[in-house]
Amino acid sequence: MKLPSRITIANLPTKIEKLERFSKKVGGPQIYIKRDDQTGIEISGNKVRKLEFAVKEALDQGCDLLITCGGIQSNHARSTAAVAAKLGIGSYLVLRSSGEEEMEGNYFIDKVLGAKIKFITRDDYSKRRMEIMEEIKAEMTEKGYKPYIIPEGASNGIGTFGYYNAMEEILMQERAMGIKFDAIVTAVGSGGTYAGLFYANKISENTADIYGVNVCDDEEYFKNEIHNILHESFKYTKENMEFSKDEINIIDGYVGKGYALSRDEELTFIHELAKLEGVILDPVYTGKAMYGLVEEIKKGNLKNYKNILFIHTGGLFGLFPKKDMFSF
Repeated sequence: MKLPSRITIANLPTKIEKLERFSKKVGGPQIYIKRDDQTGIEISGNKVRKLEFAVKEALDQGCDLLITCGGIQSNHARSTAAVAAKLGIGSYLVLRSSGEEEMEGNYFIDKVLGAKIKFITRDDYSKRRMEIMEEIKAEMTEKGYKPYIIPEGASNGIGTFGYYNAMEEILMQERAMGIKFDAIVTAVGSGGTYAGLFYANKISENTADIYGVNVCDDEEYFKNEIHNILHESFKYTKENMEFSKDEINIIDGYVGKGYALSRDEELTFIHELAKLEGVILDPVYTGKAMYGLVEEIKKGNLKNYKNILFIHTGGLFGLFPKKDMFSF
C-alpha cells in the first residue's frame, strides 16, 4: 500500500531494548521497550513521527505557519514548535492552562523555540479548541500568513501514518532480532499512535495484539476516536480496511486522578523503574501506561503472552513540573 509522502526529521529507527531486570521483577512475560523517546531532543517522543506526514502536507500546500493545541506541558505542541523552527516557519500554540503554572518543562521549551502562545481555560479547550484555532487561522491569514491547523496530538488521518511506519519498523526489527512480539502496548491520549499501529498490524496480517492504556477519558471514547481516525486515514490511501470496534483493545482503569494528574504510586513506579533499568518514563503518558501494564500482568490478564513490546512515547520534559511530588 502506498503511503502519503513525509519529511524526514526524526532519528529513526529507534532501538528496542529488553528490560531484563524489570521483567524478572514483574514475573510473567518478557517486557521489551521501543525507545521512541529517542527520536530526537527538541522533537523527542512519538509526535514527530506523525508530524513528518502532517507537516509535509502543510508544506505541499504552501503553508508557513503551524497552529496546534494541547495542555501546557504538551509534548505535541513542543514538537510542533521545534519542527517549525527547524523548517524556518512559524508556530502558534493554543495551550490549556489554569494560569498558575510556572514556565518550565515543555512550556519553557516552547518559549525558547519562539512559538507564539495563546492560553485558554480548561472549559474552552474542551468545548472550543478547534473553533479557537480556526479564529487564529483567520486572523493570521489576514496578516499574510498561510496557516495549517494540526489537531491535538496530530491524531488525524494524515498523522496515522507515523505509527503505520513505526509498526513496519517493528516488524523489520523483529526479524533482525529473531523474536516475535505477541502483544504491543502504548499509552493512548488522543488515539493516533494506537490507530497507526493497529492499521499496519492488520494490513500486514501480523498476529500481535495491540493494546492501548488510556490516560484520559474512557474505553468507549477511544474506541470511537480511533475508529474515526482510521476512517479518515483511508481517504489518503484510497483503500478501506474492514475492522470492528471490538478489535480495538483499550485497557481502561488507569487514568487515576485524571489527565496529567499524578498519584503517589505512579510516581513511585516511575522512580523504581528508573533506578532498575535506567529508563525514565513520564508522568502523563508512559508512567501511567506502564503502571497499568504491570498491574494487568499481576492480575493474570496477560498471562498468554510471552513477549510484550511497550512503546516509550517520550515526555521527559513533562517530568520536571512534578519534581516536588517525588519522595527521595
